[in-house]
Amino acid sequence: MLDVSEDVRAEIGEDEATRLLAGENAPGSYDCTSCRTPGDTERERTSTVLFVGEETAVLAFAHATCVPSQVVSVSEEQLQGAVRSITGQQAGQQGGQPGAPAGRQPGGRPGPQIGQQIGQQPVPDGGTQPATAGGGPGAADSTPATPESAAGAAPRQAVLGVTCGQVLIGDTLHPAIVVEPNGPIARPGSDGPGDDFLPLLIEQGFHPVMNLDQVPAPIEGWSVLLAMGQLHGILQPPPAGSSQPVSWWQAHQPLDVTDGWRTAANKSHTVLVYAAPVGSIGQQPREDLLREALERAAAHGALVAGSMPLAGT
Repeated sequence: MLDVSEDVRAEIGEDEATRLLAGENAPGSYDCTSCRTPGDTERERTSTVLFVGEETAVLAFAHATCVPSQVVSVSEEQLQGAVRSITGQQAGQQGGQPGAPAGRQPGGRPGPQIGQQIGQQPVPDGGTQPATAGGGPGAADSTPATPESAAGAAPRQAVLGVTCGQVLIGDTLHPAIVVEPNGPIARPGSDGPGDDFLPLLIEQGFHPVMNLDQVPAPIEGWSVLLAMGQLHGILQPPPAGSSQPVSWWQAHQPLDVTDGWRTAANKSHTVLVYAAPVGSIGQQPREDLLREALERAAAHGALVAGSMPLAGT
């Protein structure tokens, strides 16, 4: 009962797609790459999800009710980590014989490695998951960001700290990402000590937040990349002359999110992204404290936001 989208079929080739649909390479039971609960290809509709790096492809499986069959682009480094995890599991299951990628594609990239579970770690219930440069408990490194990442040329770097949590608006919990740099962000070409982080983001489509009682308006061209059930980055529109979006923020290591956050994101296919200047939010250990910090920042005119579609699973 597999669903193989046209995009996936084009990547893996007709022969591999035929074998999958015939059940030859289907896993039977699997852990859904989105919700992480068990699934069975013989009893329920299952989506094929192909994670594609620069040289490697990994084919995973998900409940069709969670995500559709699709191709998800991730970095080669992240995908290699997933392959090591899969081959390690297969080696244990097959007496030390690691699994091999299935065939080769016309473009030269190895065919997809088929795996049931891709590089997942259990996530504690509740709370927030910070992503900062400290590498402390519950933290993952964030990619150095620059004013170019916010809106232009890049004279100097800063690091964006990212925290995931759910925000209650009305009667609905919304998955949210809160972004706060570790220092002031200067406007390109400026040598002064000023912080232009929020003005630069407003120029890119973010909206000032006066209170947290309304869902932020969408920001055209931006999206949040969730792959293999983990947060990988925030994407901004492609530069002139390109059709590919670029990373505004990218995790050095995929960031775990809570089951509730992931479920809400997959249900709404939308993530709320809030941003505040350095020192406005801090790392809050609970979602109620995160909410209070956001409300304080909004009251002081130090908060912008936008809603972004979810890319990936």
